[in-house]
Amino acid sequence: MKQFLRAALEWKTSCCLLFTGAMFLYMVFLWLFNTPPELMTMASLLLVSVLASFIQFLAFTEYIIKRMRYSLRLVLFVVLFLPALTACAVLYQWFPTNRPGSWLIFLGIFLAFFLVFTAGFELYYHIAGQKYDGILGQYKKQREEQNQ
Repeated sequence: MKQFLRAALEWKTSCCLLFTGAMFLYMVFLWLFNTPPELMTMASLLLVSVLASFIQFLAFTEYIIKRMRYSLRLVLFVVLFLPALTACAVLYQWFPTNRPGSWLIFLGIFLAFFLVFTAGFELYYHIAGQKYDGILGQYKKQREEQNQ
């Protein structure tokens, strides 16, 4: 039960952060284009935030899938999230779906965001790994000096 509550808290936190970020970007675009907010667009952003955080939870935590390479987790995320995002785009009519160019732009934006976020996380984990390697090196050196 404790693990379920911890997992639920992680999911809810992720969902809230995604929705807050999406609403921030939505408000910036509303301001830039001087347009009024639409309730259905906000509802679609909430739905996408819920879906994205659940798929992210599924793909990138070890609560459900215990052992999987990170590259396969990335593929799993894309395979599950892109169809969900596409369904929301069609359902909420984010763009004219009868134009192939609109689909190319949609897929391009998706891939660009995916690559930027993936690169950002990779950079963060690389920097964090170097930091912990340095701390571990200091600890080992300190232990060696104490044992001499």
